[in-house]
Amino acid sequence: MADPIELLIQGRVHDLGPGFAVRRVLPHAKRRTVGPFIFLDHLGPITVPPDGAGMDVRPHPHIGLATVTYLFEGGIFHRDSLGHAQAIRPGDVNWMTAGSGIAHSERTEPDMRRAGFRLHGLQTWVALPRSHEETQLSFEHVAASHLPAWQDGAAALRLIVGSYAGRTAPTTHFSPIFYVAAELPAAAKIAVSAEHAERAVYLADGSAALGDRLLAVGDLAVLAAGRPVDLVAGVQGAKLMLLGGAPIDGPRHIWWNFVSSSKERIEQAKADWRDGRFAKVPGDREFIPLPER
Repeated sequence: MADPIELLIQGRVHDLGPGFAVRRVLPHAKRRTVGPFIFLDHLGPITVPPDGAGMDVRPHPHIGLATVTYLFEGGIFHRDSLGHAQAIRPGDVNWMTAGSGIAHSERTEPDMRRAGFRLHGLQTWVALPRSHEETQLSFEHVAASHLPAWQDGAAALRLIVGSYAGRTAPTTHFSPIFYVAAELPAAAKIAVSAEHAERAVYLADGSAALGDRLLAVGDLAVLAAGRPVDLVAGVQGAKLMLLGGAPIDGPRHIWWNFVSSSKERIEQAKADWRDGRFAKVPGDREFIPLPER
Protein backbone atom coordinates (compact mmCIF):
# COMPACT_ATOMS: atom_id res chain seq x y z
CA MET A 1 0.00 0.00 0.00
CA ALA A 2 1.31 3.46 -0.90
CA ASP A 3 2.41 5.67 1.97
CA PRO A 4 -0.39 8.19 2.71
CA ILE A 5 2.14 10.72 4.05
CA GLU A 6 3.97 12.91 1.54
CA LEU A 7 6.00 14.72 4.23
CA LEU A 8 6.22 14.49 8.02
CA ILE A 9 7.15 17.73 9.84
CA GLN A 10 8.04 17.87 13.54
CA GLY A 11 7.29 21.17 15.27
CA ARG A 12 10.26 23.16 16.60
CA VAL A 13 10.21 24.64 20.11
CA HIS A 14 10.14 28.45 20.05
CA ASP A 15 10.14 30.72 23.11
CA LEU A 16 7.45 33.42 23.21
CA GLY A 17 8.48 34.62 26.67
CA PRO A 18 9.02 33.33 30.21
CA GLY A 19 7.05 30.10 30.63
CA PHE A 20 5.50 30.27 27.15
CA ALA A 21 7.34 27.95 24.80
CA VAL A 22 5.41 26.87 21.71
CA ARG A 23 5.89 24.39 18.88
CA ARG A 24 6.35 26.21 15.57
CA VAL A 25 5.29 23.87 12.76
CA LEU A 26 4.84 26.09 9.69
CA PRO A 27 6.57 27.52 7.80
CA HIS A 28 9.13 24.73 7.37
CA ALA A 29 12.19 24.52 5.15
CA LYS A 30 10.64 21.63 3.20
CA ARG A 31 7.09 22.95 3.14
CA ARG A 32 6.13 26.61 3.36
CA THR A 33 2.36 26.19 3.13
CA VAL A 34 -0.48 23.67 3.21
CA GLY A 35 -3.32 25.16 1.23
CA PRO A 36 -3.42 28.80 2.37
CA PHE A 37 -2.04 27.97 5.85
CA ILE A 38 1.37 29.63 6.08
CA PHE A 39 2.02 29.61 9.83
CA LEU A 40 1.10 27.22 12.65
CA ASP A 41 2.02 27.57 16.33
CA HIS A 42 0.95 24.98 18.91
CA LEU A 43 0.51 26.53 22.38
CA GLY A 44 0.87 24.24 25.38
CA PRO A 45 -0.57 22.50 27.12
CA ILE A 46 0.78 24.97 29.71
CA THR A 47 -0.26 25.01 33.37
CA VAL A 48 -0.04 28.48 34.91
CA PRO A 49 -0.32 28.60 38.74
CA PRO A 50 -2.46 31.18 40.56
CA ASP A 51 -0.96 34.67 40.21
CA GLY A 52 1.41 33.29 37.59
CA ALA A 53 2.84 35.10 34.61
CA GLY A 54 0.04 34.42 32.11
CA MET A 55 0.18 35.55 28.49
CA ASP A 56 1.22 39.11 27.66
CA VAL A 57 1.74 39.50 23.92
CA ARG A 58 1.98 43.27 23.49
CA PRO A 59 0.47 45.07 20.48
CA HIS A 60 2.15 44.03 17.24
CA PRO A 61 1.28 44.44 13.53
CA HIS A 62 0.19 42.16 10.67
CA ILE A 63 -0.40 42.59 6.94
CA GLY A 64 -1.49 40.27 4.12
CA LEU A 65 -2.95 37.48 6.25
CA ALA A 66 -5.75 36.35 8.53
CA THR A 67 -5.00 35.07 12.02
CA VAL A 68 -7.02 32.11 13.33
CA THR A 69 -7.03 31.20 17.03
CA TYR A 70 -8.59 27.97 18.34
CA LEU A 71 -8.33 26.69 21.92
CA PHE A 72 -8.77 23.29 23.57
CA GLU A 73 -8.31 24.74 27.07
CA GLY A 74 -7.98 28.13 28.74
CA GLY A 75 -8.63 31.56 27.32
CA ILE A 76 -7.00 34.53 25.56
CA PHE A 77 -8.24 38.13 25.47
CA HIS A 78 -7.85 39.86 22.11
CA ARG A 79 -7.73 43.64 21.52
CA ASP A 80 -7.07 45.26 18.16
CA SER A 81 -6.65 48.64 16.51
CA LEU A 82 -10.22 48.52 15.18
CA GLY A 83 -11.41 48.67 18.79
CA HIS A 84 -12.49 45.06 19.24
CA ALA A 85 -12.06 43.52 22.69
CA GLN A 86 -12.99 39.82 22.75
CA ALA A 87 -12.28 36.80 24.94
CA ILE A 88 -11.90 33.45 23.21
CA ARG A 89 -12.83 30.19 24.92
CA PRO A 90 -12.41 26.52 23.94
CA GLY A 91 -14.34 25.62 20.81
CA ASP A 92 -14.76 29.24 19.64
CA VAL A 93 -12.84 30.77 16.75
CA ASN A 94 -11.30 34.22 16.41
CA TRP A 95 -10.60 35.22 12.79
CA MET A 96 -8.80 38.54 12.23
CA THR A 97 -8.30 39.79 8.67
CA ALA A 98 -5.12 41.89 8.71
CA GLY A 99 -5.25 42.93 5.03
CA SER A 100 -3.60 46.32 4.62
CA GLY A 101 -2.43 46.48 8.23
CA ILE A 102 -3.77 45.91 11.74
CA ALA A 103 -2.28 45.78 15.26
CA HIS A 104 -3.48 43.58 18.11
CA SER A 105 -2.55 42.25 21.53
CA GLU A 106 -3.20 38.90 23.22
CA ARG A 107 -3.28 38.67 27.01
CA THR A 108 -4.54 36.60 29.93
CA GLU A 109 -7.57 38.08 31.66
CA PRO A 110 -7.02 39.23 35.28
CA ASP A 111 -9.50 36.76 36.83
CA MET A 112 -7.94 33.83 34.99
CA ARG A 113 -4.45 35.01 35.95
CA ARG A 114 -5.42 35.20 39.65
CA ALA A 115 -7.06 31.76 39.69
CA GLY A 116 -4.48 29.92 37.58
CA PHE A 117 -5.33 28.07 34.37
CA ARG A 118 -4.27 25.65 31.64
CA LEU A 119 -3.73 26.92 28.11
CA HIS A 120 -3.78 24.64 25.08
CA GLY A 121 -4.54 25.58 21.50
CA LEU A 122 -3.31 26.57 18.07
CA GLN A 123 -2.66 29.87 16.37
CA THR A 124 -2.44 29.86 12.59
CA TRP A 125 -2.03 32.37 9.79
CA VAL A 126 -3.87 32.07 6.50
CA ALA A 127 -2.23 33.83 3.54
CA LEU A 128 -4.73 36.04 1.74
CA PRO A 129 -4.99 35.66 -2.05
CA ARG A 130 -3.31 38.45 -4.01
CA SER A 131 -6.70 40.00 -4.80
CA HIS A 132 -7.33 40.41 -1.05
CA GLU A 133 -3.87 41.14 0.38
CA GLU A 134 -4.86 44.78 0.91
CA THR A 135 -8.49 44.06 1.79
CA GLN A 136 -10.45 45.91 4.47
CA LEU A 137 -9.46 45.05 8.04
CA SER A 138 -11.94 43.08 10.11
CA PHE A 139 -12.34 40.90 13.17
CA GLU A 140 -14.84 38.09 13.62
CA HIS A 141 -15.64 35.94 16.66
CA VAL A 142 -17.71 32.81 16.06
CA ALA A 143 -18.92 30.97 19.15
CA ALA A 144 -18.59 27.19 19.30
CA SER A 145 -22.39 26.84 19.21
CA HIS A 146 -22.48 28.45 15.74
CA LEU A 147 -19.88 26.16 14.15
CA PRO A 148 -20.85 22.88 12.43
CA ALA A 149 -20.19 19.98 14.83
CA TRP A 150 -20.92 16.30 14.26
CA GLN A 151 -20.08 12.74 15.26
CA ASP A 152 -18.30 10.33 12.95
CA GLY A 153 -18.67 7.08 14.81
CA ALA A 154 -17.09 7.73 18.23
CA ALA A 155 -15.15 10.77 16.96
CA ALA A 156 -16.31 14.36 17.55
CA LEU A 157 -15.52 16.91 14.82
CA ARG A 158 -15.98 20.69 14.58
CA LEU A 159 -15.50 22.71 11.37
CA ILE A 160 -13.72 25.97 12.24
CA VAL A 161 -13.28 27.55 8.79
CA GLY A 162 -14.24 26.67 5.24
CA SER A 163 -15.97 23.57 3.82
CA TYR A 164 -15.55 19.91 4.64
CA ALA A 165 -17.62 16.72 4.36
CA GLY A 166 -20.70 18.52 3.04
CA ARG A 167 -20.62 21.21 5.75
CA THR A 168 -19.66 24.91 5.63
CA ALA A 169 -18.60 27.07 8.57
CA PRO A 170 -19.93 30.65 8.84
CA THR A 171 -16.40 32.00 9.41
CA THR A 172 -15.18 34.48 6.78
CA HIS A 173 -12.62 33.16 4.27
CA PHE A 174 -11.21 34.27 0.93
CA SER A 175 -10.07 31.07 -0.83
CA PRO A 176 -10.89 27.33 -0.68
CA ILE A 177 -9.94 26.17 2.82
CA PHE A 178 -10.83 23.68 5.55
CA TYR A 179 -9.88 23.59 9.22
CA VAL A 180 -11.37 20.88 11.43
CA ALA A 181 -10.83 20.04 15.11
CA ALA A 182 -11.23 16.30 15.77
CA GLU A 183 -11.28 14.51 19.12
CA LEU A 184 -11.08 10.72 19.00
CA PRO A 185 -11.32 8.29 21.92
CA ALA A 186 -9.01 5.28 21.96
CA ALA A 187 -9.18 3.17 18.77
CA ALA A 188 -11.71 5.49 17.08
CA LYS A 189 -11.33 5.77 13.31
CA ILE A 190 -12.17 8.45 10.75
CA ALA A 191 -11.40 8.91 7.06
CA VAL A 192 -9.77 12.20 6.06
CA SER A 193 -11.71 13.41 3.02
CA ALA A 194 -9.85 13.82 -0.28
CA GLU A 195 -12.01 16.74 -1.45
CA HIS A 196 -9.29 19.42 -1.06
CA ALA A 197 -6.12 19.64 -3.16
CA GLU A 198 -3.75 20.03 -0.19
CA ARG A 199 -4.31 18.40 3.20
CA ALA A 200 -2.47 17.82 6.45
CA VAL A 201 -3.13 16.29 9.86
CA TYR A 202 -1.64 17.80 13.03
CA LEU A 203 -1.50 15.77 16.26
CA ALA A 204 -1.98 18.11 19.23
CA ASP A 205 -2.46 15.50 21.97
CA GLY A 206 -2.49 11.74 22.46
CA SER A 207 -1.47 9.31 19.75
CA ALA A 208 -2.69 8.29 16.31
CA ALA A 209 -1.78 6.39 13.16
CA LEU A 210 -2.18 7.19 9.48
CA GLY A 211 -2.05 3.89 7.64
CA ASP A 212 1.03 2.15 9.05
CA ARG A 213 2.65 5.41 10.21
CA LEU A 214 2.49 6.41 13.89
CA LEU A 215 2.23 10.12 14.73
CA ALA A 216 3.78 11.80 17.78
CA VAL A 217 2.51 14.99 19.40
CA GLY A 218 3.88 17.88 17.34
CA ASP A 219 3.81 15.98 14.03
CA LEU A 220 2.26 17.58 10.96
CA ALA A 221 1.59 14.90 8.36
CA VAL A 222 1.20 16.40 4.87
CA LEU A 223 -0.94 13.92 2.95
CA ALA A 224 -0.55 12.61 -0.57
CA ALA A 225 -3.23 14.10 -2.81
CA GLY A 226 -6.31 12.52 -4.26
CA ARG A 227 -7.50 9.76 -1.95
CA PRO A 228 -9.15 9.32 1.46
CA VAL A 229 -6.83 8.34 4.31
CA ASP A 230 -7.85 6.42 7.43
CA LEU A 231 -6.84 7.98 10.74
CA VAL A 232 -6.95 5.81 13.90
CA ALA A 233 -6.48 7.03 17.48
CA GLY A 234 -4.08 5.20 19.79
CA VAL A 235 -4.72 3.96 23.31
CA GLN A 236 -4.59 7.53 24.70
CA GLY A 237 -7.13 8.87 22.25
CA ALA A 238 -6.19 11.90 20.15
CA LYS A 239 -6.82 15.60 19.58
CA LEU A 240 -6.07 16.49 15.97
CA MET A 241 -6.45 19.30 13.48
CA LEU A 242 -7.25 18.59 9.84
CA LEU A 243 -6.28 21.50 7.59
CA GLY A 244 -5.58 22.60 4.05
CA GLY A 245 -7.34 23.82 0.93
CA ALA A 246 -6.35 25.10 -2.49
CA PRO A 247 -2.68 26.03 -3.07
CA ILE A 248 -1.98 29.72 -2.62
CA ASP A 249 -1.71 31.78 -5.80
CA GLY A 250 2.05 32.23 -5.91
CA PRO A 251 4.93 32.47 -3.42
CA ARG A 252 4.72 34.59 -0.28
CA HIS A 253 7.43 36.41 1.64
CA ILE A 254 7.36 36.32 5.45
CA TRP A 255 9.22 38.77 7.65
CA TRP A 256 8.35 38.85 11.36
CA ASN A 257 4.53 39.26 11.43
CA PHE A 258 4.18 40.39 7.81
CA VAL A 259 3.12 38.23 4.85
CA SER A 260 3.02 39.51 1.28
CA SER A 261 3.59 38.54 -2.35
CA SER A 262 5.74 41.71 -2.57
CA LYS A 263 9.05 42.32 -0.80
CA GLU A 264 8.53 46.06 -1.32
CA ARG A 265 5.21 45.89 0.53
CA ILE A 266 6.91 44.24 3.50
CA GLU A 267 9.56 46.98 3.54
CA GLN A 268 6.75 49.56 3.63
CA ALA A 269 5.07 47.73 6.54
CA LYS A 270 8.36 47.66 8.44
CA ALA A 271 8.76 51.41 8.01
CA ASP A 272 5.12 52.06 8.95
CA TRP A 273 5.45 50.13 12.23
CA ARG A 274 8.83 51.63 13.07
CA ASP A 275 7.55 55.16 12.45
CA GLY A 276 4.23 54.72 14.29
CA ARG A 277 1.89 54.88 11.29
CA PHE A 278 -0.16 51.81 12.23
CA ALA A 279 -3.34 52.59 14.19
CA LYS A 280 -2.96 52.04 17.92
CA VAL A 281 -4.74 49.42 20.07
CA PRO A 282 -7.14 51.42 22.28
CA GLY A 283 -6.27 51.26 25.96
CA ASP A 284 -2.86 49.67 25.44
CA ARG A 285 0.19 51.93 25.44
CA GLU A 286 2.72 49.12 25.07
CA PHE A 287 3.99 47.71 21.77
CA ILE A 288 6.59 45.30 20.42
CA PRO A 289 9.34 47.26 18.64
CA LEU A 290 10.33 46.36 15.11
CA PRO A 291 13.03 43.66 15.34
CA GLU A 292 16.49 44.70 14.20
CA ARG A 293 16.82 41.49 12.19
